[in-house]
Amino acid sequence: MPPSRTGRHDIAVMHVIICGAGQVGTNIARYLAAERNDVTVVDRSPELTKQLSETLDIRAIDGHASSPDVLAQAGAEGADMLIAVTLVDEINMIACQVAHSLFNVPTKIARIRRPSYLDSDWADLFARQVMPIDTIISPEREIASAIMRRLSRPGATEMIPFADGRVRLIGVRLDDACPIVNTPLRQLTALFPDLNINVVAIVRGERKFVPKARDQMLVGDEVYFIADSAHTTRAMAAFGHEEKEVGRAVIIGGGNIGHRLASLIEEELPHIRLRLVERDLQKAAELTDTLRRTTVLQGDALSEDLLEEANFENADLAIALTNNDETNILASLLAKRAGTPRTVALINKSAYSALISPLDIDIVINPRAITVSQILRHVRRGRVLAAFSIGDDFGEALEVEILDTSMVTDKDLRVLKMPAGSIVGAILRGDDVVIPRGRTVIRAGDRVVLFSMAAALKRVEQMFAVGLEFF
Repeated sequence: MPPSRTGRHDIAVMHVIICGAGQVGTNIARYLAAERNDVTVVDRSPELTKQLSETLDIRAIDGHASSPDVLAQAGAEGADMLIAVTLVDEINMIACQVAHSLFNVPTKIARIRRPSYLDSDWADLFARQVMPIDTIISPEREIASAIMRRLSRPGATEMIPFADGRVRLIGVRLDDACPIVNTPLRQLTALFPDLNINVVAIVRGERKFVPKARDQMLVGDEVYFIADSAHTTRAMAAFGHEEKEVGRAVIIGGGNIGHRLASLIEEELPHIRLRLVERDLQKAAELTDTLRRTTVLQGDALSEDLLEEANFENADLAIALTNNDETNILASLLAKRAGTPRTVALINKSAYSALISPLDIDIVINPRAITVSQILRHVRRGRVLAAFSIGDDFGEALEVEILDTSMVTDKDLRVLKMPAGSIVGAILRGDDVVIPRGRTVIRAGDRVVLFSMAAALKRVEQMFAVGLEFF
């Protein structure tokens, strides 16, 4: 029997059913199981369910995710949440409908990929009285939005807004041009006394860690820092990144993601001169009809003739978004060889992650991590206002609202002693962005932006009393 929904008020145990044991479903299961929730995964593949049962502390059953008998076997009668992330939109939709109509599951999340389902003309399709899905996750839209955020801050490998845009978490890769490499972090305040930033995480090869004051940043590090949004331009310069604004860009791949990104660029960044390369003749013709200011080129992006026609030599940025990792990697390398200074590649396979830095690909877009982040935003309850997955299972950046009854209220950070692997990055207090120091006191009403490695996340949730609540 699944646990009661009442649970403990501070850190309630959830019973979650995940439909689909692909990369996204597996990673959501890993996150929730690590936090000692009751997780059941449903998938048609006996091999996948067997593997999950053996590697994670969860239940995994074989069967069709939309079948009432299978959902009943998974414990839908007492489930708190159903997350449908199979590869088929219609199965995800029906699973949510069955969970609602037959089992009264309170919260239903579905991954929907087909653009026609998401067209504003059919918005009523997902109304509660029609197709009761509480949250729709569209990976293609979220990936396009993630790339747009990076376009807004040239040189950033990651850019996530918090606190209504007043605070940002920014990722940068350090090279020889960075003036603060080999400098202990404790000295940054003396070097930049008026700069509101806080380094919260470093990825150094295979090592990932929350740095201490004595730690230094090295060439090749990927550094994540939290900053007052008003200070981001100065902060980027301090890290050696003063890249010019993108004026010319080439998108490789005109599928759902490429099409969506081109439309967003046309709408929000009209100064960018955009070319799009699409191999399929019919798809290229459709893109030509729907995009107003984008030059669409039909052909193979890996061919020498098309590389010349796409004018990579004069492009500021190449963005490879085909559905093939190898094509995206090769296209990025060819663009760099042709003279494009910066590249972005969509890469699904985790095995390729270690190749990225040696291959000189500037930004990697991980669809799985982006989709997991979107789902976690809605899984995290209590007073969590936002949650983003950082890196490949590295940790999470959270925005938390502090209540009068929170354990941390009216305590300074020296007393709190954040768990190892976690750090408070910034506090929004009224209209002021506060970069915390040891004597900083957290107040009721504050919005705290923090980073926690995965191993410390449960203790951080307990400290900030942001348990998963369902009332």
